[in-house]
Amino acid sequence: MKLVALAAMVAALVVPSALAASPTLTGTVGPGFTITLKKGTAKVTKLKAGSYTIKVSDKSKIHNFRLKGPGVNKTTSVGGTGNSTWKVTLKKGKYTFVCDPHASIMKGSFTVS
Repeated sequence: MKLVALAAMVAALVVPSALAASPTLTGTVGPGFTITLKKGTAKVTKLKAGSYTIKVSDKSKIHNFRLKGPGVNKTTSVGGTGNSTWKVTLKKGKYTFVCDPHASIMKGSFTVS
């Protein structure tokens, strides 16, 4: 009986964390010559490997937002604007985000461990 109660308590502790929503990151490109990726109000420089939701706001028809790294290559279109939501699994390694037409000046990167 005690073993059953213990198993129930362990399950109650484990299940909610397994059902927790994946962290949300916010990517923004434009309207000027800016590109950012943030978690809350902080710029993303390091993340832990795992599943993430990325909400991208593309505010300019002359830019796009591309996220590229191990197993990920997602992009918005040049010539379009609007919002996109991506579900991604980030693995250990380096990731970059760029505006393809202006990659020399509109870029950023972060590492995943």
